[in-house]
Amino acid sequence: MSAPLSAGLALQTAILSALAASPDLSALTGGSARVFDFVPPGTPYPYVTFGQSVERDWSTGTEDGREHTLTLQVWSRASGRAEVYSGAAIIRGLLHLAKLPLAGFNLVSLRYQFSEARREPDGETFRSIVRFRAVTEPV
Repeated sequence: MSAPLSAGLALQTAILSALAASPDLSALTGGSARVFDFVPPGTPYPYVTFGQSVERDWSTGTEDGREHTLTLQVWSRASGRAEVYSGAAIIRGLLHLAKLPLAGFNLVSLRYQFSEARREPDGETFRSIVRFRAVTEPV
């Protein structure tokens, strides 16, 4: 089997699987883990989306590798930031130092970097941003 063309896509797929399997995230998002790359119209809040991702060369003189900076976002329309703080904590607990299986790649490390919570300009929506750094190498 040949390796997928994108380590970033393999990483996103593994993260999606880990988040979708979380009973805590499912409970927060209404009974199923609503995690999206593209949010379907009419999706009820709260939910999680993949945000900005950056992939950089992390190769050495002898080994190929990629460094990834990826962002997950928790969206809520509840009164206050409690849902987005809770969602960020669940995601951090699931992914920080996780050993996720990647198709065609090894996950060398996955580390939490930071999170923040903010009210969006519409005045009704809250969003937390949860940033991770990962390093991958081909199998």
